[in-house]
Amino acid sequence: MTGDQIILFSLFGAVFGFLLWGRFRYDIVAFTALMLAVILGVVPVDDAFSGFGHPATLVVALVLVVSAGLVRSGAVYLITRTLVDSTRSLGSHIAIMGGIGGVLSAFMNNVAALALLMPVDIQTARKAGRPPSLSLMPLSFATILGGMVTLIGTPPNIIIASIREDALGEPFAMFDFAPVGGVTAIAGLVFVALVGWRLIPRNDEASGAGSTEAHYKEYLAELVVPEASKAVGQTLADLAEVADKNDVALIGIVRGGKRLPGLSRNRPLAPGDAIMIEAAPEALDEFRAALSLDFADGKPAEALEAAGAGLTLSEVVVTDDARIAGKSAQAIGLSWRQRAVLLGISRKGQAIRSEIRRTIVQPGDILLLLTPEEREHDVIDWLGCLPLADRGLAVTQTSRTWLAIGLFAAAVAAASVGLVYLPVALGCVVAAYALLRIVPLSELYHHIEWPVVVLLGSMIPLGAALETSGGTALIADALTSLTEGLPAWAILTVLMLVTMTLSDILNNTATTIVAAPVGIGMAERLGVNPDPFLMAVAIAASCAFLTPIGHKNNTLILGPGGYRFGDYWRMGLPLELLVVAVSIPSILIFWPL
Repeated sequence: MTGDQIILFSLFGAVFGFLLWGRFRYDIVAFTALMLAVILGVVPVDDAFSGFGHPATLVVALVLVVSAGLVRSGAVYLITRTLVDSTRSLGSHIAIMGGIGGVLSAFMNNVAALALLMPVDIQTARKAGRPPSLSLMPLSFATILGGMVTLIGTPPNIIIASIREDALGEPFAMFDFAPVGGVTAIAGLVFVALVGWRLIPRNDEASGAGSTEAHYKEYLAELVVPEASKAVGQTLADLAEVADKNDVALIGIVRGGKRLPGLSRNRPLAPGDAIMIEAAPEALDEFRAALSLDFADGKPAEALEAAGAGLTLSEVVVTDDARIAGKSAQAIGLSWRQRAVLLGISRKGQAIRSEIRRTIVQPGDILLLLTPEEREHDVIDWLGCLPLADRGLAVTQTSRTWLAIGLFAAAVAAASVGLVYLPVALGCVVAAYALLRIVPLSELYHHIEWPVVVLLGSMIPLGAALETSGGTALIADALTSLTEGLPAWAILTVLMLVTMTLSDILNNTATTIVAAPVGIGMAERLGVNPDPFLMAVAIAASCAFLTPIGHKNNTLILGPGGYRFGDYWRMGLPLELLVVAVSIPSILIFWPL
Protein backbone atom coordinates (compact mmCIF):
# COMPACT_ATOMS: atom_id res chain seq x y z
CA MET A 1 0.00 0.00 0.00
CA THR A 2 1.33 3.43 -0.92
CA GLY A 3 1.44 6.43 1.40
CA ASP A 4 -1.43 8.14 -0.42
CA GLN A 5 -3.56 5.01 -0.13
CA ILE A 6 -2.86 4.75 3.61
CA ILE A 7 -3.87 8.40 4.12
CA LEU A 8 -7.06 8.04 2.05
CA PHE A 9 -8.13 4.78 3.71
CA SER A 10 -7.50 6.39 7.08
CA LEU A 11 -9.60 9.42 6.12
CA PHE A 12 -12.46 7.25 4.85
CA GLY A 13 -12.26 5.15 7.99
CA ALA A 14 -12.43 8.30 10.11
CA VAL A 15 -15.38 9.61 8.08
CA PHE A 16 -17.30 6.37 8.49
CA GLY A 17 -16.45 6.26 12.19
CA PHE A 18 -17.68 9.80 12.80
CA LEU A 19 -20.82 9.15 10.77
CA LEU A 20 -21.55 6.10 12.92
CA TRP A 21 -20.86 8.07 16.10
CA GLY A 22 -23.25 10.80 15.03
CA ARG A 23 -21.70 13.47 17.24
CA PHE A 24 -21.06 15.79 14.29
CA ARG A 25 -23.28 16.40 11.29
CA TYR A 26 -22.32 14.42 8.18
CA ASP A 27 -21.58 17.46 6.00
CA ILE A 28 -19.09 18.87 8.54
CA VAL A 29 -17.38 15.49 8.81
CA ALA A 30 -17.07 15.14 5.02
CA PHE A 31 -15.88 18.72 4.45
CA THR A 32 -13.26 18.40 7.23
CA ALA A 33 -11.98 15.19 5.64
CA LEU A 34 -11.73 16.96 2.28
CA MET A 35 -9.73 19.83 3.77
CA LEU A 36 -7.38 17.39 5.49
CA ALA A 37 -6.93 15.50 2.21
CA VAL A 38 -5.98 18.74 0.43
CA ILE A 39 -3.55 19.73 3.20
CA LEU A 40 -1.97 16.27 3.19
CA GLY A 41 -1.58 16.40 -0.59
CA VAL A 42 -3.72 13.42 -1.57
CA VAL A 43 -6.34 15.66 -3.26
CA PRO A 44 -4.88 18.25 -5.66
CA VAL A 45 -5.69 21.86 -4.78
CA ASP A 46 -7.19 22.40 -8.23
CA ASP A 47 -9.65 19.54 -7.61
CA ALA A 48 -10.54 20.48 -4.03
CA PHE A 49 -13.93 22.00 -4.87
CA SER A 50 -14.62 20.19 -8.13
CA GLY A 51 -17.34 18.16 -6.43
CA PHE A 52 -19.51 21.23 -5.91
CA GLY A 53 -19.78 21.71 -9.68
CA HIS A 54 -20.20 18.02 -10.36
CA PRO A 55 -23.38 17.04 -12.27
CA ALA A 56 -24.45 14.72 -9.44
CA THR A 57 -24.37 17.57 -6.93
CA LEU A 58 -26.23 19.92 -9.25
CA VAL A 59 -28.95 17.38 -10.07
CA VAL A 60 -29.64 16.65 -6.39
CA ALA A 61 -30.03 20.37 -5.65
CA LEU A 62 -32.18 21.04 -8.73
CA VAL A 63 -34.48 18.07 -8.07
CA LEU A 64 -35.33 19.46 -4.63
CA VAL A 65 -36.35 22.82 -6.10
CA VAL A 66 -38.41 21.12 -8.81
CA SER A 67 -40.10 19.01 -6.11
CA ALA A 68 -41.04 22.17 -4.23
CA GLY A 69 -42.54 23.61 -7.41
CA LEU A 70 -44.69 20.54 -7.94
CA VAL A 71 -45.99 20.93 -4.39
CA ARG A 72 -46.64 24.67 -4.61
CA SER A 73 -48.48 24.29 -7.91
CA GLY A 74 -50.89 21.71 -6.48
CA ALA A 75 -49.67 18.85 -8.66
CA VAL A 76 -49.37 16.54 -5.65
CA TYR A 77 -52.74 17.53 -4.17
CA LEU A 78 -54.24 16.65 -7.55
CA ILE A 79 -53.11 13.07 -6.99
CA THR A 80 -53.65 12.58 -3.27
CA ARG A 81 -57.08 14.17 -2.94
CA THR A 82 -58.52 11.84 -5.59
CA LEU A 83 -56.93 8.61 -4.37
CA VAL A 84 -56.68 8.75 -0.56
CA ASP A 85 -59.67 7.60 1.52
CA SER A 86 -59.64 6.98 5.29
CA THR A 87 -62.46 4.41 5.08
CA ARG A 88 -60.30 1.88 3.27
CA SER A 89 -58.77 -1.11 5.02
CA LEU A 90 -55.20 -0.70 6.26
CA GLY A 91 -53.83 -3.07 3.60
CA SER A 92 -55.61 -1.21 0.80
CA HIS A 93 -54.51 2.15 2.19
CA ILE A 94 -50.87 1.03 2.35
CA ALA A 95 -51.05 -0.37 -1.20
CA ILE A 96 -52.50 2.86 -2.63
CA MET A 97 -50.31 5.24 -0.61
CA GLY A 98 -47.27 3.07 -1.36
CA GLY A 99 -48.10 3.11 -5.05
CA ILE A 100 -48.52 6.90 -5.05
CA GLY A 101 -45.30 7.31 -3.08
CA GLY A 102 -43.43 4.97 -5.38
CA VAL A 103 -44.55 6.78 -8.54
CA LEU A 104 -43.87 10.24 -7.08
CA SER A 105 -40.42 9.28 -5.81
CA ALA A 106 -39.50 7.97 -9.25
CA PHE A 107 -39.82 11.48 -10.66
CA MET A 108 -38.85 13.60 -7.69
CA ASN A 109 -36.45 13.23 -4.78
CA ASN A 110 -37.73 10.39 -2.59
CA VAL A 111 -37.17 12.40 0.60
CA ALA A 112 -39.38 15.15 -0.80
CA ALA A 113 -42.00 12.58 -1.87
CA LEU A 114 -42.21 11.24 1.69
CA ALA A 115 -42.33 14.74 3.15
CA LEU A 116 -45.33 15.44 0.91
CA LEU A 117 -47.25 12.30 1.74
CA MET A 118 -46.43 11.91 5.44
CA PRO A 119 -48.93 14.54 6.68
CA VAL A 120 -51.61 12.97 4.44
CA ASP A 121 -50.87 9.53 5.90
CA ILE A 122 -50.91 10.81 9.50
CA GLN A 123 -54.19 12.63 8.91
CA THR A 124 -55.74 9.52 7.32
CA ALA A 125 -54.59 7.38 10.27
CA ARG A 126 -56.15 9.83 12.73
CA LYS A 127 -59.46 9.80 10.85
CA ALA A 128 -59.41 5.98 10.75
CA GLY A 129 -58.58 5.76 14.46
CA ARG A 130 -55.39 3.76 14.05
CA PRO A 131 -51.78 4.51 15.02
CA PRO A 132 -49.77 6.02 12.16
CA SER A 133 -46.90 3.66 13.01
CA LEU A 134 -48.71 0.94 11.03
CA SER A 135 -48.57 2.91 7.78
CA LEU A 136 -45.69 5.37 8.03
CA MET A 137 -42.93 2.76 7.80
CA PRO A 138 -44.48 1.09 4.72
CA LEU A 139 -44.82 4.55 3.15
CA SER A 140 -41.17 5.33 3.87
CA PHE A 141 -40.01 2.03 2.39
CA ALA A 142 -42.27 2.50 -0.66
CA THR A 143 -40.77 5.91 -1.46
CA ILE A 144 -37.27 4.45 -1.12
CA LEU A 145 -38.19 1.62 -3.51
CA GLY A 146 -39.78 3.97 -6.03
CA GLY A 147 -36.67 6.12 -6.16
CA MET A 148 -34.73 3.26 -7.75
CA VAL A 149 -36.74 3.38 -10.98
CA THR A 150 -35.31 6.54 -12.59
CA LEU A 151 -32.08 8.49 -12.68
CA ILE A 152 -33.43 11.38 -10.59
CA GLY A 153 -35.36 9.33 -8.01
CA THR A 154 -32.53 8.97 -5.53
CA PRO A 155 -28.98 10.38 -5.14
CA PRO A 156 -27.25 6.96 -5.50
CA ASN A 157 -28.59 6.63 -9.06
CA ILE A 158 -27.36 10.10 -9.97
CA ILE A 159 -23.93 9.34 -8.55
CA ILE A 160 -23.77 5.95 -10.28
CA ALA A 161 -24.58 7.59 -13.62
CA SER A 162 -21.88 10.21 -13.12
CA ILE A 163 -19.27 7.62 -12.11
CA ARG A 164 -20.16 5.57 -15.21
CA GLU A 165 -19.66 8.68 -17.36
CA ASP A 166 -16.23 9.29 -15.81
CA ALA A 167 -15.18 5.65 -16.13
CA LEU A 168 -16.81 4.54 -19.38
CA GLY A 169 -17.45 7.80 -21.21
CA GLU A 170 -21.25 7.76 -21.09
CA PRO A 171 -23.71 8.07 -18.17
CA PHE A 172 -26.82 6.00 -17.61
CA ALA A 173 -29.92 7.57 -19.19
CA MET A 174 -33.08 8.58 -17.34
CA PHE A 175 -34.85 5.21 -17.56
CA ASP A 176 -31.87 2.83 -17.73
CA PHE A 177 -32.59 1.96 -14.09
CA ALA A 178 -36.25 1.20 -14.81
CA PRO A 179 -36.08 -2.50 -15.83
CA VAL A 180 -34.23 -3.68 -12.71
CA GLY A 181 -35.44 -0.93 -10.37
CA GLY A 182 -39.04 -1.28 -11.53
CA VAL A 183 -39.19 -5.05 -11.06
CA THR A 184 -37.53 -4.77 -7.65
CA ALA A 185 -39.77 -1.88 -6.59
CA ILE A 186 -42.97 -3.71 -7.59
CA ALA A 187 -41.90 -6.84 -5.70
CA GLY A 188 -41.01 -4.74 -2.66
CA LEU A 189 -44.30 -2.79 -2.77
CA VAL A 190 -46.31 -6.02 -2.97
CA PHE A 191 -44.45 -7.38 0.06
CA VAL A 192 -44.91 -4.14 2.02
CA ALA A 193 -48.65 -3.99 1.26
CA LEU A 194 -49.48 -7.65 1.85
CA VAL A 195 -47.05 -8.83 4.52
CA GLY A 196 -44.59 -6.18 5.67
CA TRP A 197 -46.94 -3.95 7.67
CA ARG A 198 -48.07 -6.96 9.71
CA LEU A 199 -44.49 -7.31 11.04
CA ILE A 200 -44.43 -3.80 12.55
CA PRO A 201 -44.80 -3.81 16.35
CA ARG A 202 -47.84 -1.86 17.57
CA ASN A 203 -46.75 1.26 19.44
CA ASP A 204 -50.21 2.64 20.13
CA GLU A 205 -49.13 4.72 23.11
CA ALA A 206 -46.09 6.07 21.29
CA SER A 207 -48.15 6.84 18.23
CA GLY A 208 -47.25 10.13 16.73
CA ALA A 209 -50.76 11.07 15.71
CA GLY A 210 -51.43 13.07 18.74
CA SER A 211 -48.06 14.70 19.01
CA THR A 212 -47.96 15.62 15.38
CA GLU A 213 -51.51 16.90 14.95
CA ALA A 214 -52.37 18.26 18.38
CA HIS A 215 -50.45 21.49 17.92
CA TYR A 216 -52.16 22.27 14.64
CA LYS A 217 -54.45 25.26 15.14
CA GLU A 218 -58.05 25.05 13.91
CA TYR A 219 -59.16 28.35 12.40
CA LEU A 220 -62.59 29.70 11.60
CA ALA A 221 -62.15 30.98 8.07
CA GLU A 222 -64.03 32.05 4.95
CA LEU A 223 -63.49 30.93 1.37
CA VAL A 224 -65.21 32.76 -1.48
CA VAL A 225 -67.03 31.01 -4.32
CA PRO A 226 -65.93 32.45 -7.70
CA GLU A 227 -67.94 32.00 -10.88
CA ALA A 228 -65.64 29.24 -12.15
CA SER A 229 -65.79 27.21 -8.93
CA LYS A 230 -67.05 23.65 -8.85
CA ALA A 231 -69.11 24.63 -5.80
CA VAL A 232 -71.49 26.93 -7.71
CA GLY A 233 -75.01 25.48 -7.58
CA GLN A 234 -74.09 22.91 -4.92
CA THR A 235 -75.25 22.95 -1.32
CA LEU A 236 -73.20 22.50 1.84
CA ALA A 237 -74.68 19.02 2.09
CA ASP A 238 -73.28 18.28 -1.38
CA LEU A 239 -69.83 19.45 -0.24
CA ALA A 240 -69.84 17.40 2.96
CA GLU A 241 -67.91 14.48 1.43
CA VAL A 242 -65.14 16.74 0.06
CA ALA A 243 -65.00 18.62 3.38
CA ASP A 244 -64.73 15.42 5.40
CA LYS A 245 -62.03 14.06 3.11
CA ASN A 246 -60.00 17.23 3.65
CA ASP A 247 -60.68 17.35 7.41
CA VAL A 248 -62.73 20.56 7.14
CA ALA A 249 -65.86 21.41 9.18
CA LEU A 250 -68.54 23.34 7.26
CA ILE A 251 -70.03 26.09 9.46
CA GLY A 252 -72.32 28.13 7.22
CA ILE A 253 -72.71 30.57 4.35
CA VAL A 254 -72.19 34.34 4.22
CA ARG A 255 -74.09 36.12 1.46
CA GLY A 256 -74.06 39.86 0.87
CA GLY A 257 -72.09 40.40 4.06
CA LYS A 258 -74.64 38.60 6.23
CA ARG A 259 -74.56 35.14 7.75
CA LEU A 260 -77.46 33.05 6.48
CA PRO A 261 -79.53 31.48 9.27
CA GLY A 262 -78.63 28.03 10.47
CA LEU A 263 -76.24 25.87 8.51
CA SER A 264 -78.06 26.66 5.25
CA ARG A 265 -77.17 23.16 4.15
CA ASN A 266 -79.81 23.05 1.41
CA ARG A 267 -79.22 26.49 -0.14
CA PRO A 268 -77.40 26.36 -3.48
CA LEU A 269 -74.19 28.36 -3.48
CA ALA A 270 -73.94 31.36 -5.76
CA PRO A 271 -70.88 33.23 -7.07
CA GLY A 272 -69.69 35.67 -4.42
CA ASP A 273 -70.91 33.59 -1.48
CA ALA A 274 -68.44 32.89 1.31
CA ILE A 275 -68.30 29.43 2.88
CA MET A 276 -67.48 29.54 6.60
CA ILE A 277 -65.30 26.62 7.60
CA GLU A 278 -63.19 25.42 10.50
CA ALA A 279 -59.89 23.81 9.59
CA ALA A 280 -56.13 23.70 10.02
CA PRO A 281 -54.21 25.85 7.49
CA GLU A 282 -53.07 22.87 5.43
CA ALA A 283 -56.57 21.39 5.29
CA LEU A 284 -58.04 24.80 4.45
CA ASP A 285 -55.70 25.20 1.48
CA GLU A 286 -56.36 21.68 0.21
CA PHE A 287 -60.14 22.18 0.48
CA ARG A 288 -59.80 25.48 -1.39
CA ALA A 289 -57.78 23.80 -4.15
CA ALA A 290 -60.23 20.89 -4.44
CA LEU A 291 -63.21 23.20 -5.14
CA SER A 292 -61.36 26.05 -6.90
CA LEU A 293 -62.34 28.57 -4.21
CA ASP A 294 -60.78 31.98 -3.56
CA PHE A 295 -59.30 33.41 -0.38
CA ALA A 296 -60.96 36.79 -0.77
CA ASP A 297 -63.25 38.83 -3.02
CA GLY A 298 -63.63 42.47 -3.95
CA LYS A 299 -60.93 44.91 -2.95
CA PRO A 300 -58.92 42.42 -0.84
CA ALA A 301 -58.61 40.13 -3.86
CA GLU A 302 -57.57 43.03 -6.09
CA ALA A 303 -54.92 44.05 -3.55
CA LEU A 304 -53.48 40.55 -3.47
CA GLU A 305 -53.44 40.27 -7.26
CA ALA A 306 -51.71 43.65 -7.45
CA ALA A 307 -48.85 42.22 -5.40
CA GLY A 308 -47.89 40.40 -8.57
CA ALA A 309 -46.09 37.55 -6.77
CA GLY A 310 -46.98 34.57 -4.62
CA LEU A 311 -48.81 34.53 -1.33
CA THR A 312 -47.69 33.51 2.13
CA LEU A 313 -49.63 32.18 5.12
CA SER A 314 -48.53 33.44 8.54
CA GLU A 315 -49.76 32.62 12.05
CA VAL A 316 -49.62 35.34 14.70
CA VAL A 317 -50.77 35.84 18.31
CA VAL A 318 -52.63 39.05 19.21
CA THR A 319 -51.10 40.86 22.20
CA ASP A 320 -52.82 43.39 24.48
CA ASP A 321 -51.13 46.33 22.78
CA ALA A 322 -51.51 45.09 19.19
CA ARG A 323 -52.97 47.52 16.68
CA ILE A 324 -55.75 45.10 15.83
CA ALA A 325 -56.69 44.23 19.44
CA GLY A 326 -60.29 45.35 20.07
CA LYS A 327 -60.81 46.18 16.39
CA SER A 328 -61.70 44.33 13.21
CA ALA A 329 -59.50 43.82 10.16
CA GLN A 330 -61.90 45.99 8.19
CA ALA A 331 -61.76 48.79 10.77
CA ILE A 332 -57.97 49.12 10.66
CA GLY A 333 -57.86 48.84 6.87
CA LEU A 334 -55.73 45.70 6.79
CA SER A 335 -56.53 44.98 3.14
CA TRP A 336 -56.05 48.44 1.62
CA ARG A 337 -53.26 49.60 3.93
CA GLN A 338 -51.14 46.44 3.91
CA ARG A 339 -52.50 44.42 0.97
CA ALA A 340 -53.19 41.56 3.37
CA VAL A 341 -56.23 39.47 4.27
CA LEU A 342 -57.29 38.12 7.65
CA LEU A 343 -58.03 34.59 6.52
CA GLY A 344 -58.92 32.91 9.80
CA ILE A 345 -59.23 33.32 13.58
CA SER A 346 -58.54 30.68 16.22
CA ARG A 347 -60.38 31.48 19.44
CA LYS A 348 -60.91 28.66 21.90
CA GLY A 349 -64.23 28.41 23.69
CA GLN A 350 -66.00 31.27 21.90
CA ALA A 351 -68.14 31.23 18.79
CA ILE A 352 -67.59 33.75 15.98
CA ARG A 353 -70.82 34.70 14.24
CA SER A 354 -69.88 37.66 12.06
CA GLU A 355 -67.78 37.87 8.91
CA ILE A 356 -64.12 37.26 9.62
CA ARG A 357 -63.06 40.69 8.40
CA ARG A 358 -65.71 42.36 10.59
CA THR A 359 -65.02 40.26 13.71
CA ILE A 360 -63.62 42.16 16.70
CA VAL A 361 -60.22 40.60 17.39
CA GLN A 362 -59.38 39.92 21.02
CA PRO A 363 -56.00 39.63 22.79
CA GLY A 364 -54.98 35.98 22.80
CA ASP A 365 -56.57 35.23 19.42
CA ILE A 366 -54.43 33.46 16.88
CA LEU A 367 -54.77 34.92 13.39
CA LEU A 368 -54.08 33.31 10.04
CA LEU A 369 -52.88 36.03 7.67
CA LEU A 370 -52.59 35.93 3.90
CA THR A 371 -49.91 38.35 2.66
CA PRO A 372 -47.85 38.96 -0.46
CA GLU A 373 -44.47 37.25 -0.44
CA GLU A 374 -41.66 38.97 1.42
CA ARG A 375 -44.13 41.33 3.15
CA GLU A 376 -45.30 39.08 5.95
CA HIS A 377 -42.85 40.51 8.47
CA ASP A 378 -43.83 44.08 7.59
CA VAL A 379 -47.51 43.24 8.06
CA ILE A 380 -46.90 41.47 11.37
CA ASP A 381 -44.83 44.40 12.67
CA TRP A 382 -47.53 46.86 11.58
CA LEU A 383 -50.18 44.85 13.41
CA GLY A 384 -47.99 44.61 16.50
CA CYS A 385 -48.59 40.87 16.84
CA LEU A 386 -46.19 38.06 17.72
CA PRO A 387 -45.40 35.50 14.99
CA LEU A 388 -45.71 31.81 15.81
CA ALA A 389 -42.97 29.39 14.85
CA ASP A 390 -42.74 29.04 11.09
CA ARG A 391 -44.33 25.76 10.00
CA GLY A 392 -43.59 26.25 6.32
CA LEU A 393 -47.21 27.03 5.41
CA ALA A 394 -47.58 27.66 1.69
CA VAL A 395 -50.40 28.65 -0.62
CA THR A 396 -51.11 26.20 -3.42
CA GLN A 397 -51.22 27.91 -6.81
CA THR A 398 -53.86 25.77 -8.49
CA SER A 399 -53.93 27.95 -11.60
CA ARG A 400 -50.41 26.78 -12.45
CA THR A 401 -50.78 23.06 -11.74
CA TRP A 402 -50.74 21.85 -15.33
CA LEU A 403 -48.12 24.39 -16.33
CA ALA A 404 -45.76 23.04 -13.65
CA ILE A 405 -46.48 19.45 -14.65
CA GLY A 406 -46.03 20.24 -18.35
CA LEU A 407 -42.67 21.96 -17.88
CA PHE A 408 -41.34 19.10 -15.77
CA ALA A 409 -42.68 16.41 -18.14
CA ALA A 410 -41.13 18.19 -21.14
CA ALA A 411 -37.75 18.37 -19.41
CA VAL A 412 -37.85 14.68 -18.45
CA ALA A 413 -38.85 13.71 -22.00
CA ALA A 414 -36.11 15.86 -23.56
CA ALA A 415 -33.47 14.40 -21.24
CA SER A 416 -34.74 10.85 -21.77
CA VAL A 417 -34.30 10.96 -25.56
CA GLY A 418 -30.96 12.72 -25.31
CA LEU A 419 -32.01 16.14 -26.62
CA VAL A 420 -30.81 17.94 -23.50
CA TYR A 421 -28.30 17.02 -20.80
CA LEU A 422 -30.30 16.21 -17.64
CA PRO A 423 -28.76 18.89 -15.37
CA VAL A 424 -29.44 21.49 -18.07
CA ALA A 425 -33.04 20.26 -18.50
CA LEU A 426 -33.69 20.46 -14.76
CA GLY A 427 -31.95 23.85 -14.62
CA CYS A 428 -34.34 25.13 -17.27
CA VAL A 429 -37.31 23.89 -15.24
CA VAL A 430 -36.01 25.64 -12.12
CA ALA A 431 -35.47 28.86 -14.09
CA ALA A 432 -39.01 28.65 -15.50
CA TYR A 433 -40.49 27.93 -12.05
CA ALA A 434 -38.69 30.98 -10.67
CA LEU A 435 -39.66 33.32 -13.53
CA LEU A 436 -43.29 32.19 -13.40
CA ARG A 437 -43.30 32.42 -9.58
CA ILE A 438 -44.31 28.78 -9.22
CA VAL A 439 -41.52 28.68 -6.66
CA PRO A 440 -41.28 32.09 -4.93
CA LEU A 441 -37.91 33.76 -5.30
CA SER A 442 -37.75 34.21 -1.53
CA GLU A 443 -37.95 30.41 -1.11
CA LEU A 444 -35.87 29.33 -4.08
CA TYR A 445 -32.78 28.38 -2.07
CA HIS A 446 -34.65 27.30 1.05
CA HIS A 447 -35.69 24.03 -0.60
CA ILE A 448 -32.12 22.93 -1.35
CA GLU A 449 -30.80 20.63 1.33
CA TRP A 450 -27.41 22.27 1.68
CA PRO A 451 -25.87 19.68 4.05
CA VAL A 452 -26.42 17.05 1.32
CA VAL A 453 -24.82 19.37 -1.27
CA VAL A 454 -21.79 19.86 0.98
CA LEU A 455 -21.59 16.11 1.63
CA LEU A 456 -21.62 15.33 -2.09
CA GLY A 457 -19.25 18.16 -2.97
CA SER A 458 -16.79 16.92 -0.36
CA MET A 459 -17.01 13.18 -0.94
CA ILE A 460 -16.73 13.24 -4.75
CA PRO A 461 -13.10 14.55 -4.78
CA LEU A 462 -12.23 12.07 -2.02
CA GLY A 463 -13.73 9.20 -4.03
CA ALA A 464 -11.88 10.33 -7.15
CA ALA A 465 -8.61 10.49 -5.21
CA LEU A 466 -9.15 6.98 -3.84
CA GLU A 467 -9.63 5.67 -7.37
CA THR A 468 -6.67 7.62 -8.78
CA SER A 469 -4.38 6.31 -6.04
CA GLY A 470 -5.39 2.72 -6.73
CA GLY A 471 -7.34 2.31 -3.49
CA THR A 472 -10.56 1.10 -5.12
CA ALA A 473 -8.53 -1.39 -7.12
CA LEU A 474 -7.21 -2.86 -3.85
CA ILE A 475 -10.76 -3.28 -2.49
CA ALA A 476 -11.89 -4.77 -5.80
CA ASP A 477 -8.99 -7.24 -5.72
CA ALA A 478 -9.90 -8.28 -2.18
CA LEU A 479 -13.56 -8.91 -3.06
CA THR A 480 -12.56 -10.65 -6.28
CA SER A 481 -10.22 -12.96 -4.35
CA LEU A 482 -12.98 -13.62 -1.81
CA THR A 483 -15.42 -14.61 -4.56
CA GLU A 484 -12.94 -16.38 -6.82
CA GLY A 485 -14.46 -19.40 -8.52
CA LEU A 486 -18.00 -18.41 -7.64
CA PRO A 487 -20.68 -17.96 -10.32
CA ALA A 488 -21.64 -14.45 -11.47
CA TRP A 489 -24.83 -14.33 -9.40
CA ALA A 490 -22.88 -15.15 -6.25
CA ILE A 491 -20.31 -12.42 -6.94
CA LEU A 492 -23.07 -9.83 -7.47
CA THR A 493 -24.79 -11.05 -4.29
CA VAL A 494 -21.63 -10.52 -2.22
CA LEU A 495 -21.22 -7.02 -3.68
CA MET A 496 -24.86 -6.19 -2.90
CA LEU A 497 -24.70 -7.53 0.65
CA VAL A 498 -21.52 -5.57 1.43
CA THR A 499 -23.01 -2.40 -0.07
CA MET A 500 -26.33 -2.88 1.75
CA THR A 501 -24.57 -3.38 5.06
CA LEU A 502 -22.61 -0.16 4.61
CA SER A 503 -25.72 1.71 3.50
CA ASP A 504 -27.67 0.59 6.58
CA ILE A 505 -25.15 2.17 8.92
CA LEU A 506 -23.79 5.01 6.79
CA ASN A 507 -25.16 7.66 4.47
CA ASN A 508 -26.16 6.04 1.16
CA THR A 509 -24.38 8.81 -0.75
CA ALA A 510 -21.06 8.07 0.91
CA THR A 511 -21.59 4.35 0.41
CA THR A 512 -22.25 4.80 -3.32
CA ILE A 513 -19.17 6.92 -3.89
CA VAL A 514 -16.99 4.15 -2.43
CA ALA A 515 -18.84 1.08 -3.72
CA ALA A 516 -19.39 2.08 -7.36
CA PRO A 517 -15.68 2.27 -8.30
CA VAL A 518 -15.20 -1.02 -6.45
CA GLY A 519 -17.90 -2.61 -8.63
CA ILE A 520 -16.19 -1.33 -11.79
CA GLY A 521 -12.86 -2.68 -10.51
CA MET A 522 -14.37 -6.13 -9.86
CA ALA A 523 -15.79 -6.21 -13.38
CA GLU A 524 -12.41 -5.30 -14.86
CA ARG A 525 -10.66 -8.06 -12.87
CA LEU A 526 -13.22 -10.56 -14.12
CA GLY A 527 -13.13 -9.19 -17.67
CA VAL A 528 -16.90 -8.64 -17.85
CA ASN A 529 -19.34 -5.80 -18.46
CA PRO A 530 -19.26 -3.36 -15.49
CA ASP A 531 -22.90 -2.28 -15.90
CA PRO A 532 -24.37 -5.21 -13.90
CA PHE A 533 -22.05 -4.35 -11.02
CA LEU A 534 -23.04 -0.68 -11.13
CA MET A 535 -26.72 -1.66 -11.12
CA ALA A 536 -26.12 -3.94 -8.14
CA VAL A 537 -24.48 -1.07 -6.25
CA ALA A 538 -27.31 1.31 -7.21
CA ILE A 539 -30.02 -1.04 -5.89
CA ALA A 540 -28.09 -2.02 -2.75
CA ALA A 541 -27.10 1.51 -1.79
CA SER A 542 -30.71 2.68 -2.03
CA CYS A 543 -32.19 -0.20 -0.04
CA ALA A 544 -31.36 0.69 3.56
CA PHE A 545 -34.25 -0.70 5.59
CA LEU A 546 -32.68 -2.05 8.79
CA THR A 547 -32.11 1.14 10.79
CA PRO A 548 -33.52 4.68 11.12
CA ILE A 549 -30.12 6.11 10.15
CA GLY A 550 -29.64 4.19 6.90
CA HIS A 551 -31.85 6.51 4.87
CA LYS A 552 -33.24 9.97 5.57
CA ASN A 553 -36.77 8.73 4.93
CA ASN A 554 -36.40 6.30 7.81
CA THR A 555 -35.18 9.12 10.02
CA LEU A 556 -38.13 11.35 9.05
CA ILE A 557 -40.73 8.86 10.33
CA LEU A 558 -38.91 7.97 13.55
CA GLY A 559 -40.66 10.59 15.72
CA PRO A 560 -44.11 10.83 14.07
CA GLY A 561 -44.39 7.04 13.99
CA GLY A 562 -43.24 6.56 17.58
CA TYR A 563 -40.75 3.93 16.45
CA ARG A 564 -37.81 2.51 18.35
CA PHE A 565 -34.40 1.84 16.77
CA GLY A 566 -35.03 -1.91 16.73
CA ASP A 567 -38.43 -1.72 15.03
CA TYR A 568 -37.09 -1.29 11.50
CA TRP A 569 -35.37 -4.63 10.98
CA ARG A 570 -38.59 -6.61 11.55
CA MET A 571 -39.92 -5.54 8.17
CA GLY A 572 -36.61 -4.30 6.77
CA LEU A 573 -34.63 -7.56 6.95
CA PRO A 574 -37.02 -9.73 4.91
CA LEU A 575 -37.46 -6.80 2.50
CA GLU A 576 -33.71 -6.52 1.94
CA LEU A 577 -33.46 -10.28 1.35
CA LEU A 578 -36.34 -10.05 -1.11
CA VAL A 579 -34.62 -7.17 -2.92
CA VAL A 580 -31.45 -9.24 -3.36
CA ALA A 581 -33.42 -12.30 -4.51
CA VAL A 582 -35.39 -10.33 -7.11
CA SER A 583 -32.75 -7.90 -8.33
CA ILE A 584 -29.91 -10.38 -9.01
CA PRO A 585 -31.85 -12.35 -11.69
CA SER A 586 -33.24 -9.07 -13.08
CA ILE A 587 -29.74 -7.62 -13.41
CA LEU A 588 -28.44 -10.72 -15.20
CA ILE A 589 -31.42 -10.63 -17.61
CA PHE A 590 -31.48 -6.94 -18.44
CA TRP A 591 -27.73 -6.24 -18.07
CA PRO A 592 -25.94 -9.45 -19.08
CA LEU A 593 -22.28 -9.91 -18.24
